Amino acid sequence: MLASAVSGECKVILYMERIDVIAYAGRKGDERPETFILRGLRIDIVEIVNQWIEEGFKDRVRKRCFRVKGNDGNVHTIYYNETDLEWYYSS
Repeated sequence: MLASAVSGECKVILYMERIDVIAYAGRKGDERPETFILRGLRIDIVEIVNQWIEEGFKDRVRKRCFRVKGNDGNVHTIYYNETDLEWYYSS
């Protein structure tokens, strides 16, 4: 799916894909991701490099964004869409 949203770090999201996430669920619900499944590959999160919140100007969709380092050695950007109640991988 293509998107034209601009993130809080001025990065244009060119691609997003729904993913399954195992998250730490505290009193606020899914507070932080611990593991995610990307195209059948399980990636454990070893470090949360950065996190921020975005809110769409027109649609008011709120996203909790995370830049994470996976056990695969790569840095990934994932986010939780609070309207859809779904996790997405973005690049």
